Amino acid sequence: MLKLGCDPEIFLQGEKGNLVSSIGKVGGSKHAPLPLPIGDGFCVQEDNVALEFNIPPASSKQEFVMFIGSITKFLEESLHNAIGLKFSNLSAASFPKKELKHPAAKEFGCDPDFNAWTKEINPRPVAKDKTLRSCGGHVHVGCDSRLDPLSIIQLMDLYLGVPSVIMDKGEKRKQLYGKAGAYRIKPYGVEYRVLSNFWIFSPRLIEWVWDNTNRAVTAVESQLSLLDNETSLLIQDTINTNNKEQANFLSEKYNLELVNV
Repeated sequence: MLKLGCDPEIFLQGEKGNLVSSIGKVGGSKHAPLPLPIGDGFCVQEDNVALEFNIPPASSKQEFVMFIGSITKFLEESLHNAIGLKFSNLSAASFPKKELKHPAAKEFGCDPDFNAWTKEINPRPVAKDKTLRSCGGHVHVGCDSRLDPLSIIQLMDLYLGVPSVIMDKGEKRKQLYGKAGAYRIKPYGVEYRVLSNFWIFSPRLIEWVWDNTNRAVTAVESQLSLLDNETSLLIQDTINTNNKEQANFLSEKYNLELVNV
C-alpha cells in the first residue's frame, strides 16, 4: 500500500515581498521538530533561512492534499497573525546579507544524498552567489520493501522530474539542489529529492505528485521499469540542464502528465 509524506521548505516574506529569515521566528530544528496542535505527525522547524514542515504519512490522494493544505493554512495564518509574515512561493532566491548573519544561515545539507543513476554520493552544493538559498519539495515514499528503491527514483525522474522542467518556473534552485536521481533511503522506503517546493501551493499539483508517484511505483511493481541507456541519459540531461525541448519530447513519447495552474 502506497503512503506518501513530504518535508517541503518555504521562504518567508514581509508585506512588501521582502525576504525574511525564519531563524528565531518559527522554532524547531532538524533534531527536535516543533509539534503543531493540528494533529499527530504535523511539525515545523527552521532549516537554514527557510521554514520546513512535516506531515504524517498519507494513505490516499485525498489525505495527501488535505494534510498539506491543513498545515500550510495553519502556519501561514499563525505567522501572519503573530509577526506579520507570509509565505513566498519562490523556490530559490538571493537573500539580503542582513538576513544571513546567523551561523544557521550558513549551514547546508548536513546529511548527504545519493544519485540513483550513478549510485554515488552527490557533492555538497556550491553556488557562486553566496546569498543564494533554495527550497525543496521532497517526496517521501512508503511502499513494499521488496521493490527496488533506485528503480522507483528513476521512474519518478521520468514521471515527475521531467515534467517539472516545464511546469516549475523557478530554475535557480538547480545551482544548489534538484539534480536527477537525488534520493535518500529511509526505513519505510525512499525519499525523492529532485523537486522544488513549486507543487505544494496548489491542490491540483499535490494531486499530480500523488498520481505520478503512484504511476512510478506501479511500474516497478509490474516490472515495467526498465529504461534503455539512451533514454536514461536523456532523462538525466533533461532534468540537470532544464532542457524544455527534451522535456517536451519525453512528455509526448511517454504520455507524461503536464499540469497548468
